[in-house]
Amino acid sequence: MTITTEYDITTALENLAQSLTIRLSSKQTPAIIGIHTGGVWVAEYLKQRLSGKIPLGTLDISFYRDDFSRVGINPEVRPSQIPFDIDDRHIILVDDVLYTGRTIRAALNEIFDYGRPASILLAVLIERDGRQLPITADCVGDRIALREDEQIKLSGPSPLNLEVVKLS
Repeated sequence: MTITTEYDITTALENLAQSLTIRLSSKQTPAIIGIHTGGVWVAEYLKQRLSGKIPLGTLDISFYRDDFSRVGINPEVRPSQIPFDIDDRHIILVDDVLYTGRTIRAALNEIFDYGRPASILLAVLIERDGRQLPITADCVGDRIALREDEQIKLSGPSPLNLEVVKLS
């Protein structure tokens, strides 16, 4: 049996946008990169909320995963699209949920294959417990503590919905 609880995503999105606005006030030439799939949806929201002029790129980290040899390739691999120069640019890396930190590690590896950014700021909609790597978000929409039998699921893109799912 699966039990699903709706979560109010509006407050988390606004908290994240406000936190980024403060952090970006001193940054020149920022760009947003969203991690497929949920991170791209959140990045698209942030781009519109912050300034539609900030360039947006997308990453599919499938080939950079540390469990690639064990689980194989994701059947829905999408090409990464970075339509701007990474070198000396301030990057806002966006993901939907920060959990173990392994997705972010893979994304960082891929970004550096494109160039050397001036800085990378990590923005996540939801930060939950369970980190396996020493990775922390700079901007967070909300923090949620979940039990081992719970997970968080973002669906979208329009409308964006966030659910806490209890597997039993």
